[in-house]
Amino acid sequence: MNAATLPSGTGRSDTGLPDSVSAIESAALRSDRFRLEREADWQRLEAIVTSMEKGRLRRLSDEDLLALPGLYRTVASSLSIARETSLDAATLAYLEALVQRAWFVVYGPRSSLWDWLRGFLGGGWSAAVRAIWLDILVALAVMVAGTAVGWLLVAHDVDWYHALVGGDMAGGRVPGATREALRHTLFGDSGRNGMSLFATQLFSNNSQVSILAFALGFAFGIPSLLLLVHNMAMLGAMLWLYHGAGLLTDFAGWLAVHGTTELFAIMLAGAAGLHIGRSLAFPGNRPVLQATAEAGRRAALVMTGVVLMLIVAALLEGFARQLVDQTFGRFAIGGFMLAAWCAYFFAFRGNRGKVRAA
Repeated sequence: MNAATLPSGTGRSDTGLPDSVSAIESAALRSDRFRLEREADWQRLEAIVTSMEKGRLRRLSDEDLLALPGLYRTVASSLSIARETSLDAATLAYLEALVQRAWFVVYGPRSSLWDWLRGFLGGGWSAAVRAIWLDILVALAVMVAGTAVGWLLVAHDVDWYHALVGGDMAGGRVPGATREALRHTLFGDSGRNGMSLFATQLFSNNSQVSILAFALGFAFGIPSLLLLVHNMAMLGAMLWLYHGAGLLTDFAGWLAVHGTTELFAIMLAGAAGLHIGRSLAFPGNRPVLQATAEAGRRAALVMTGVVLMLIVAALLEGFARQLVDQTFGRFAIGGFMLAAWCAYFFAFRGNRGKVRAA
């Protein structure tokens, strides 16, 4: 059989071998040459990464540590070339794994989750809260004003109660309800199931308000403040209702168990959103992006703590409020929690470490 009888596409090269065989050999030689020219850097980087992964940092020389970033870039470049030239699958897989491991060593977090949590609770969170003190004062003033607005609106026109407190939230706690019915929602075993449902709804509402107040802060903080006003107006309306029945103190005690933590969390969330919005509107001498980025990091730390506070509030609502059926005891729990939060945020300095948001 001569060359003229070979199927199309199976010609012979100058070496006398079919073109397909010659192409395979050429690719193999190219892959071997590529590997031999760069293999020393790959092996050195792999040795450094392996030592660091095993916690043997002290065994590495200063030269190896200084060479680490350059070796990472070199191997990443080799991976890019290997992908473009379609080198053998084994070399490509090796380089991908090595680059991934080296990335975590060069750019990955320098501390464990436990170290981060210790720094966060040991001073990072409280420092972030103190850094936005002006926004906290504004949020507090807005919340107090919102509560007063809700009270005054309902006192002027009872129909405002249904506008501020939804039907699902209100249940039997509506204007016209008897004192006995309202008191029944605060005390006694028979009233706990219904009030537990109400507390769950209230917690869900406050959690949504916290998240939205932070998320909408980019709009110069205005939506965050409006959310605080609306949420506290609902509380003001309910305070008016129980005040009319002579149960204001009892309702405040029922609310204080988890409310001092929950409302504190809402205030911090609103302040965090306002902090971002204020940095957008008034960046000062810094570029807007830089000011916003710095404010975002602080606000993210605050919001991480807000999530923890909401979890604590849920536990207090689910256990402490159910177990303590006396107004004085409820005030004692709520007062202790409020004092503990204030002491942690404004008196505790901890390690003064800076914790970066994940």
